Amino acid sequence: MDNLLEKVIVSTEIGNPAGSGLLLPEQANTFIDYMWDATVLGSQVRSIRMRSTEMEIDKVGVGQRLLRGAVEAVDTGENQGVFFSKISLTTKKLRLDWELSAETLEDNLEGDALEDHIARLMATQAGNDLEDLAINGDTTSADPLLKVFNGWRQYALNGGTLNSWANNHSTEGGAHVVDHGGNPLNRAAANKALKAMPRRYMQRRNQLKFFTGSNLIQDYLYDLVSDHYSPTYADASRPVRTEGPAGFSISSMFGVPLQEVPLFNETLAGDYTNATGQHGELWLTFPQNLLWGIKREIKVVREYSAKKDTLEYTMFCRVGTQVENTDAFVVVKNIKVGS
Repeated sequence: MDNLLEKVIVSTEIGNPAGSGLLLPEQANTFIDYMWDATVLGSQVRSIRMRSTEMEIDKVGVGQRLLRGAVEAVDTGENQGVFFSKISLTTKKLRLDWELSAETLEDNLEGDALEDHIARLMATQAGNDLEDLAINGDTTSADPLLKVFNGWRQYALNGGTLNSWANNHSTEGGAHVVDHGGNPLNRAAANKALKAMPRRYMQRRNQLKFFTGSNLIQDYLYDLVSDHYSPTYADASRPVRTEGPAGFSISSMFGVPLQEVPLFNETLAGDYTNATGQHGELWLTFPQNLLWGIKREIKVVREYSAKKDTLEYTMFCRVGTQVENTDAFVVVKNIKVGS
């Protein structure tokens, strides 16, 4: 990454053709790795490095029960079809701008290292913003970033995945949504989520994961160590981790890991009767069910503006999200954030 940033800073003649700002494949992969490392979910979800702005991903589905009794020398006529579908992963173009004045470069304590330092900060911020968009993207939002495309939450709640089951195009429904009625994050919320997950996916229980925001995690940990919390409860009998970096996982809820995701929205209004305060959500799904695509052609351009006496930087990338199977997704809503 040091070599990549150095090339971005020293000259606009990076990549090929010279002066275009287009990173070479190896440089782009390094830059993507750096942005992913700055996120909580980048290393867990299914990240796809795309050669085009849009791609279709094939899915194969089968019924719950295919075996039938066999009759000697008789065709029972009960052929069970294998269903094929496609989901579309489309990227949108995003831009990150920053600039440094000549005075800043001349007078700062870091000297020539300042450009490199700022470039690293911008790459980290780009990763954080991309994760925010991937989670909370909503085309109806007034936020200039979040309105670019729908993120995983919108796909989960509203579906919208294009299917072609048996050549019959339709729109896949959303996730299984469970109402927690304004209660805090607790064992009951996890219990509801696990019971709402269709049983065919529970056969892969060891691959499932819970995801929720930092404040709900804190409320949950607080209850685990409260005096009124009985030590007979299974959750209270194991160590409680209260330290660690953002995005840590506590051991489990009913054997399923619980992942902290700081960029989850925890300012949602409740939609139950007499709802007050702020709310968050608990997700239950397979991490690989969340698709995060990025086009490998990334531009980083450095330009001197004579009229302003500044160095201007612009990064372009194309990113998109999708949920492979919303049926394997449970959202527990209306989980109240403690005051």
